[in-house]
Amino acid sequence: MPVTALAPVAWGATYFVTHRFLSAEYPLYGAVLRALPAGLLLLLVRRTLPRGSWWWRSLVLGTLNMGAFFALVYLAAQVLPTSVASTIMATSPVVMMLIAWAALAERPRAAHLAGAGIGIAGVCLLLLDGTVAVEFSGVLASVAAMLMSSLGYVLAKRWSSDVDVFSLTSWQLVAGGVVLVPVAVAVEGAPPALDGPALAGFGYVTVVATALAFAAWFTGLRHLSAGTVGLIGLLNPVTGVLLGTAVAGETLAPQQICGLALVFLGILLGQPVAFRLLALVRSTRPPSEVAASSRARTAGRATRSGRANRPGRATRPDHAEERPGLCTS
Repeated sequence: MPVTALAPVAWGATYFVTHRFLSAEYPLYGAVLRALPAGLLLLLVRRTLPRGSWWWRSLVLGTLNMGAFFALVYLAAQVLPTSVASTIMATSPVVMMLIAWAALAERPRAAHLAGAGIGIAGVCLLLLDGTVAVEFSGVLASVAAMLMSSLGYVLAKRWSSDVDVFSLTSWQLVAGGVVLVPVAVAVEGAPPALDGPALAGFGYVTVVATALAFAAWFTGLRHLSAGTVGLIGLLNPVTGVLLGTAVAGETLAPQQICGLALVFLGILLGQPVAFRLLALVRSTRPPSEVAASSRARTAGRATRSGRANRPGRATRPDHAEERPGLCTS
């Protein structure tokens, strides 16, 4: 879990870095500068190119998880408040569980579903105050981004058993960046000039929030169930709220504190340690019951031993006793 949690925490901090250091006038180029350098960086680390079916798989996953996803998230951010967009994205654990059930036969556990419900309720308490205006186009873009990324993550989990995580991540990032380049040129024209703060901001977004974060995310998908990883993703909006509190001096209302508690409870319910604790509780019985069971087992062994040592009684097991007219071998 700790490695996987790096991804949503880094993504949550991206909101602050983007608003503070990066220009909002070139969102498509921003997505290109986020995806393409990160993919090339990881490609230099592994120095492995796709083979066979991985050429088209990389294009599909790069479009779902990076290219189209980044563009749709930007569109949603332009017309929706961050609180609404984040709440819609918080429903992704349930969608990932359902897609994984259909594609990977990963039947969602009751604890996963309960954790998702509690976590989504917590995000609503954390972000929604009932005073924001909602644009249908933004909701549509946000829902599409959530559906595409959920499908892309499950497909990556299904296809990537024979590919190392760094290669898998690099191929998707490069493919997603390449898909975005012609769109950025057609819509935004020439690329923007970057000053010092913008370069520093892109340094964080590219290296930490993209290269390392997506590698951590796909590592989690390889070793954990889709439901568990999806619930860890709820740390994304939590990080944004806590960072605003720490850096911008914002204060948390009682409603938001309750929301944070619910989100953390939902995340914990979906983790393997919760399943182990539940199994431990179920296997733990009162001492009197354990003692009675032990005495019963001891009495049973003594009874069987007495029958076996009775004079004239064969010491072989009952199923090996000879019967008239039958031969045992």
